[in-house]
Amino acid sequence: MSFAATIQGVPLARAFPTASLSKPRSAQSVRRAPLRVRAADPAAPDRAEVKDEVIDYAKQMGGVTQPFPNIFDPLNFLGSAGSSNNPIRDLRRWRESEVTHGRVCMLAALGFVAQEQLINTNIRPFPFVKGPAINHFQQVESQGAIFWVPLLLAIGIAESYRVAVGWNDPTSSNFYSLRDDYEPGNLGFDPLGLLPDDPKEASDMKSKELNNGRLAMIAVAGFVAQELRDGQPIFNSLGGRVLGTVEKTN
Repeated sequence: MSFAATIQGVPLARAFPTASLSKPRSAQSVRRAPLRVRAADPAAPDRAEVKDEVIDYAKQMGGVTQPFPNIFDPLNFLGSAGSSNNPIRDLRRWRESEVTHGRVCMLAALGFVAQEQLINTNIRPFPFVKGPAINHFQQVESQGAIFWVPLLLAIGIAESYRVAVGWNDPTSSNFYSLRDDYEPGNLGFDPLGLLPDDPKEASDMKSKELNNGRLAMIAVAGFVAQELRDGQPIFNSLGGRVLGTVEKTN
C-alpha cells in the first residue's frame, strides 16, 4: 500500500512508520473530533457558529474599523446573540450599552485628569481634597458635604430620559428591548451640531465615538487599578514609573 500524502514535505510513510500503521492500537480506534480552523483573522466571528445575517447586521451598525475589518469578537459574543430567539434585538441592546458606557468613561477619564490637576491650583473647589482621584468623593463626604445625593439624582434624571426615549414600555411584551424606531445611542442631544448630515460622514463620526469610548473604558480601568496600587495621582504614578522613583503611599 503506497502513501502519496506528505506532512511538511515529509512522506506520510516516514512520518508514521509502517509498524505503527499496520498494527491496530487502542488509541487509533478512538474517533477524535476534527480540528476547527477559524478564518485568517483570529479575532473575527466564527462563521461556523454565527449566522451570516447577524454578522452583516453587526457590520452595518458601525464601529468596525481597522485593524479589525472583520469585527473584533475573540470571545464570540455574536455567537451568543445568534443562539437567542431574537439576535438582532440583543445586538441593538448591547450596542446601546457599549455607547452609554463609552460616553461615561470618556467623561470619567477627563475627570480623572482635570480634578487631579486642579487640586494643585488656586481654583480648586474643595481646598481640603488631595491625592488620587479615587479618594476624592470620600474626602468631600468626610467634611459633611452632601455630594452623593445630587449626583445620584442627576444620574437618575439622565437615565430616566434615556429609557423614555429608547426603550420599550416595561409593561409591554417587549420588555428589556429597544424601540424599533430608535437608533442605539441617538438621544437627539447634539447642542454643538457635531453630527454631519451626510450618512457616510455620520457613520464615520459614530465609529470614532465608539473607538474613543472603548479606549476610555480601558483607560479608566487602568487609572483605577494604578491608583489603587500606588496610592498616587495617575500622572505622578506615571512619571515616577518612567523615572523609577514611584513609591506606594497609604
